[in-house]
Amino acid sequence: MHMCARAPRARAGEREPPLTVHHLNQLLLVCSLVLLIAVAAVRISSRSGLPSLLVYLGIGIAMGQDGIGDVHFDNAELTQVIGYAALVVILAEGGLGTKWKEIEPALPSATALALAGVAVSVGVTASAAHFVTGLEWRQALIIGAVVSSTDAAAVFSVLRKIPLPSRVTGTLEAESGFNDAPVVILVVAFSTAGPVDHWYLLLGEIALELAIGAAIGLAVGWLGSWGLRHVALPASGLYPIAVMAIAITAYAAGSLAHGSGFLGVYLASMVMGNAKLPHWPATRGFADGLGWIAQIGMFVLLGLLVTPHELGDDVLPALVIGLVLTMVARPVSVFLCLTPFRVPWQEQTLMSWAGLRGAVPIILATIPMVNGVDGSRRIFNIVFVLVVVYTLVQGPTLPWLARTLRLGGDPEAADLGVESAPLERLRGHLLSVAIPEESKMHGVEVNELRLPAGSAVTLVVRDGASFVPLPSTVLRRGDELLVVATDPVRDAAEKRLRAVGHGGKLAGWLGTGGDVR
Repeated sequence: MHMCARAPRARAGEREPPLTVHHLNQLLLVCSLVLLIAVAAVRISSRSGLPSLLVYLGIGIAMGQDGIGDVHFDNAELTQVIGYAALVVILAEGGLGTKWKEIEPALPSATALALAGVAVSVGVTASAAHFVTGLEWRQALIIGAVVSSTDAAAVFSVLRKIPLPSRVTGTLEAESGFNDAPVVILVVAFSTAGPVDHWYLLLGEIALELAIGAAIGLAVGWLGSWGLRHVALPASGLYPIAVMAIAITAYAAGSLAHGSGFLGVYLASMVMGNAKLPHWPATRGFADGLGWIAQIGMFVLLGLLVTPHELGDDVLPALVIGLVLTMVARPVSVFLCLTPFRVPWQEQTLMSWAGLRGAVPIILATIPMVNGVDGSRRIFNIVFVLVVVYTLVQGPTLPWLARTLRLGGDPEAADLGVESAPLERLRGHLLSVAIPEESKMHGVEVNELRLPAGSAVTLVVRDGASFVPLPSTVLRRGDELLVVATDPVRDAAEKRLRAVGHGGKLAGWLGTGGDVR
């Protein structure tokens, strides 16, 4: 099979070959097969502990001109556009899954890492790229900026089975959501033709774009949450679509206002993710699926863009720069930024090693290619090799390091899956509650839930059969409950259900919250 990113131009007087249904059928077949292979490959990555991005990159390389697919692709502009779109979806999905109670205590430290930490990392890495590998200063600064952004998806794909202190997870997650914005601004500034602005002008531009993006993101997220909570849509499937549309609106509005669209989409999604929106489990599942599709498509395309036989001369510089980044720049930036917050050395060590690079650096490496920077192909190759090699080194060793530092603990009781459907004309809500295996609601009688007045368990589904429970009905693992709550007590009812799920029948007396109003 032989494909090309750019179709040959038609001669004068000739019409370009039209896109037919037959071409569409071929494209759909290839895309569906790639998706199926990628989905199956996730199983391999989960068993090996490697981030799935390496598997997707491998699929793209295998399809490329040096692989079995013989697909010729060299369109950096198209890769950048699709990569930006994919990053918007990935940041939206990440923001929707971010728990405010986890990142709130970590906001100061995460902000310091995303701003001051990035500056330190860029300076140290660029200096190494210039003095050790002999790259010109512009190329060195671009590489330093490109690889200074961390990827939460890569980090948590290898740490998903190890419960960590909330300060660690909150800091890493917030840092990865915040640091994309300043890094994009730096890469664009360094890749622009002409001299680079003075540092104080660059700093002011970063501050202004971040402020605009943050303001628009918070405003769009709040307005979207308010609207979705007060308007009953005719079909539950419309809620996930509306949530993603609102998140993308935050990105587009922020970018058009000359702000940071990436920060805008992340903050808007985080606001909606903590707003207890109707049909939330369905929304999370929809966003999670879109995030997987975005990652698969983006990395396969990046794998197609790279030419493996051209990487030979860039392997050694990539290894040297990556070594300085991993062993010097990242630890120094973490130490300088987190020591004032009295973060223990064990957590600093883990967060230093957890600075995995994934989607963002490789996508950002296409910016100098699009702008025609001298040596841009070499920059892309160095970043590509660096990301692959050091993800292979850091990814599998992260769980071991967490256990060695004794930062892993026993998993907490699983949270309940509570889905809300508004009953607009009745001024009430239907709460669908699923009791997971680890929930402490197992063994609790219905009357021991002590739900607030104005709410009640009306139906229980157990082993495929449904029945109306009695006050003495004992709840079990795997049960699904239907709880009716009036509008004023809806939040209190959900709070009480979650408290019982975490603390059992004595929730409220044991400090687990959920007191009945």
